[in-house]
Amino acid sequence: MENKEWFAEWFDSPFYHKLYSNRDDQEAKRFVEHLVDFLALTPGQHVLDLACGKGRHSITLNACGLNVIGADLAPNSIAAAAQHSNETLSFVVHDMREVIPEKHFDVVMNLFTSFGYFDSTDDNKRVLNSIHDMLQPDGLLVIDFMNATRVINTLVKEETKEVEDTTFHISRRYDGTHIYKDIQFNDSGRDFHFTERVQAITDQDFRALLEACSFELIRTFGDFDLNPYAAASSDRLILIARKR
Repeated sequence: MENKEWFAEWFDSPFYHKLYSNRDDQEAKRFVEHLVDFLALTPGQHVLDLACGKGRHSITLNACGLNVIGADLAPNSIAAAAQHSNETLSFVVHDMREVIPEKHFDVVMNLFTSFGYFDSTDDNKRVLNSIHDMLQPDGLLVIDFMNATRVINTLVKEETKEVEDTTFHISRRYDGTHIYKDIQFNDSGRDFHFTERVQAITDQDFRALLEACSFELIRTFGDFDLNPYAAASSDRLILIARKR
């Protein structure tokens, strides 16, 4: 049997959600509301939340009056998100490298560093080309990514996190192309080891990638409050681009 790609296995694991259970849902809600205001989105527009996880951003987008589809590769996450479904909010298991058949959107959002999981940069282009195909003319793309420059410069190499009854031992490294996070822990007498691997895509890398895939970059921000981006100090790299 072919091994799953690392993200397909780890993101669908209950231990992934346990490790990251302290994520700030109010911060995520505020970020989405800022985006809706900045983009001047109006009720009834169609939005794709690509790599939606358990749907926290999708739910807020829908509460703003938007028609939302949340898509993610992890079946367990989609099953949890689907409990919030309604007439204008739905969820599908989907690989972001592929087009969702017969669906078109005014905006596609890819939030919380849900890009660059792949070994090949060709897969990044597959993602962007699929998004391009699904967007309406002049449709908008929002990518919220880590600020790779700052992450590399401030990398915490070793860390231990206690979450409920589990001790996660975390180590980080950068190999010149990818940032790795090795996660080891024991549960019920069994040892586990997962490795997150994300391409260290910089502002300039994204600019070239978006240009190659027929997007026009129109704005960058450096945090969830949409302050200006600064490579040395910003927490995030948030890009707003328009389909050409």
